[in-house]
Amino acid sequence: MSLEMRTVCERCGTALAYDGPAFICSYECTFCASCASDMDHVCPNCGGELVARPRRRTDETPLKPSNHYEEVYPTLPARHTET
Repeated sequence: MSLEMRTVCERCGTALAYDGPAFICSYECTFCASCASDMDHVCPNCGGELVARPRRRTDETPLKPSNHYEEVYPTLPARHTET
């Protein structure tokens, strides 16, 4: 399950970019940096801590595979066998 990544501050209505600064609580209430600071980084809805929201990529570069094991170890060494 991924974050909803809301696009406006719930307090002042300022637009929030996916790759810009924003603050969220554990319920994903979303606020701009200015409002979060004004509220001492405490969510007015649940009383939880407001933390920096992760930024989502906006370019078209392909993402790395979720399992990078194959990328790090493209071929495993063959087992030594006695004949």
